[in-house]
Amino acid sequence: MPDRSPAKVASEFEGVFAGQITKIMLETVEQGEDFNGGHGEEMFRGVLAEQIGNQIARGKGLGIASAVEAQIIRLQGGSSRAE
Repeated sequence: MPDRSPAKVASEFEGVFAGQITKIMLETVEQGEDFNGGHGEEMFRGVLAEQIGNQIARGKGLGIASAVEAQIIRLQGGSSRAE
């Protein structure tokens, strides 16, 4: 059974959020002719952004996981256990 604790869910949320921000940032980078990966790069840019987001969350993160965890616990009625 997967870990559905508020801390784990909050960390996963932070990873997805960081991945979405990274994706937006990557879309703003101008691609030069010399280092352009073409269609293949375009196809995998979203996967790259997702993985970067996951690594950010596994590291120090963005600092939002604790706030998200607190809200999850509050919405569960104050319980920090997984259900």
